[in-house]
Amino acid sequence: MRIAITGSIATDHLMTFPGRFVEQFILDKMDRVSLSFLVDGLEIRRGGVAANICFGLGMLGLRPLLVGAVGPDFAPYRDWLSAHGVDCSGVRESARQHTARFVCTTDADGNQIASFYPGAMSEGAEIMLAPLAEEAGGLDLVLIGASDPAAMLSHTKECLSLGIPFAADPSQQLPVLDGHEVRSLVAGAAYLFCNEYEEALIERKAGWAGPEVLDQVGVRVTTLGPAGARVEQAGQAPLLVGPVAETGKVDPTGTGDAFRAGFLAALGWGLGLERAAQLGNLLAVHALETVGPQEYQFTADAVTSRLAGAYGPAAADEVAPFLPGSPVPR
Repeated sequence: MRIAITGSIATDHLMTFPGRFVEQFILDKMDRVSLSFLVDGLEIRRGGVAANICFGLGMLGLRPLLVGAVGPDFAPYRDWLSAHGVDCSGVRESARQHTARFVCTTDADGNQIASFYPGAMSEGAEIMLAPLAEEAGGLDLVLIGASDPAAMLSHTKECLSLGIPFAADPSQQLPVLDGHEVRSLVAGAAYLFCNEYEEALIERKAGWAGPEVLDQVGVRVTTLGPAGARVEQAGQAPLLVGPVAETGKVDPTGTGDAFRAGFLAALGWGLGLERAAQLGNLLAVHALETVGPQEYQFTADAVTSRLAGAYGPAAADEVAPFLPGSPVPR
């Protein structure tokens, strides 16, 4: 199964200020703020929803096609993704703007001052899927993740015109989308990914009740945090898939992206929706237990052991033959 993932590609620059922001502000000068903070820590993490999902798919042995816009500073990030099984031939390099960047400073109280520079991401609408599909010998599924809204709408329209099944995943962009845009991104999707808050926001903005959303899509997949996931289809009882127990909560960043990677990988292997949600939950836990959305690692033995512990030996036996490094022949 040839899967393309569209969406944001970004780096996160995370800094730590050992003091308290509130102590630096002067109330009667709030209209003329000019502050500089000496920080004592800097972490640069690879991120962006499309890149995070592609990383997980690559770790599971698939070769996803990453589609998005970056700047000329992308070379080291490209090398990282390529080394982890990601096809970056669908990435467009801007001659004008840098790769999208999130810059955030956190103080001792956990307060944050942050900026997001979209940069090259704003050029995503200039990427056409048709030539990429032709070069890839066809695409079986395109996930349309959060990015520049114009790019999301353009990719959705192109999938519909080309007859390519797509998964709608508007996530972080939902607050800035209007009702017409939400309906345009969701209607006709083979899969709709969201969390519980996004599920409610989609229904409110689109003006659709829950059953009406299910009439618009093939499958709705809702992540439930520590409760696992819910998979729904029109006219069928919801499928509730419980979580995989975590060994510890380290960093929730990218857990939703990891879930999508596991879910899509199982679909790519021809497994059913229950197995897809189970593998999605497992990969999400790996991300939760690691700092950074693209730093988790696993072995075939560890995956099958945890699947068996959470969902029984039948689940592990079905997934095992597809895992990289598995001793079980596919």
